[in-house]
Amino acid sequence: GGDLSSDGGLLLLRQVDEHLGLSRGAAAAIPDPRDPERIRHGLRELLAQRLYGLCCGYKDLNDHKALRGDLLMQTAVGCDSALASAPTFSRLENRATRAQAWALHDVLIDQFIASHDRAPEELVLDIDASDVPLHGEQERGHFHAYYDNYCYLPLYVFAGQDMLACVLRPSDRDPASVVSALIKRLLVPLRRAWPKTKIIVRADSGFCRPRVLQRLERWRVSYIIGLQKNSRLNEQVALAE
Repeated sequence: GGDLSSDGGLLLLRQVDEHLGLSRGAAAAIPDPRDPERIRHGLRELLAQRLYGLCCGYKDLNDHKALRGDLLMQTAVGCDSALASAPTFSRLENRATRAQAWALHDVLIDQFIASHDRAPEELVLDIDASDVPLHGEQERGHFHAYYDNYCYLPLYVFAGQDMLACVLRPSDRDPASVVSALIKRLLVPLRRAWPKTKIIVRADSGFCRPRVLQRLERWRVSYIIGLQKNSRLNEQVALAE
C-alpha cells in the first residue's frame, strides 16, 4: 500500500493554524534556550507537531515515535524529513516554567480577543475543575474521594466554547484555590481591550468562598456562584420547596 495515513484532517489543521497564527504566536511567546546551530527542529515546528497530534487524539509523547515518520504530519508541520521524537518533546515540556505557562495563556487571550469584530456587551466566564485520572506513580498524585481515583484537578476558564485558561493542580487543593489570581490575570487584557464590556463570573458552590466573592465585588465583577447546602439554608427554603 505504500505510505498511508489515516489523519487527512492534518492538512485542515495546518490551514486553521496558518490563519490563526497559533503555533507561531506560541513560539514567539516563550524563549528557546537551545543553540540554533545544534538543533534540527525549530520551536514553531515542535509546537505545531505537538498541537496537531493532540488535535488528532495522540496525547502521549510516545505516539510521536510513529507520527514523526507520517508523511501527512510532516507536510502539515512543513518538513520533508523525520520530525521530532518523544525524547525531544520530553525535554521541551520538562523545561517549561510558570512564566512560560502564563505567556501561553496570554496567547490564548489574544486569540480570543482577535476573534471578535467588536466588543461584546457581556462576557460570561465559566470556571470549573475537572479530574485527570493518574496511573502509576505520577508526581504529586493524590486520591480524590469524589472522583474515586488518584488524579490531578486542573482549573479551567471558558468563555462560551473558547478556553481562556487552564491551571494544572494536584487534587488535594481546595477547588477555589488560585481562582482569584486567575480571574485577576484575565481581567487585565479583557478590560484593556473591552473597557465597557460587563464581565460575569459563573461557577458552582465549590468556588463559593468569602475571599473570592469579596475580591470580585472589589474588582466590579458580577458573579453567579452557587451556595453549598447547610441546615440553616435548608430551613430557610423549606417552605419554598
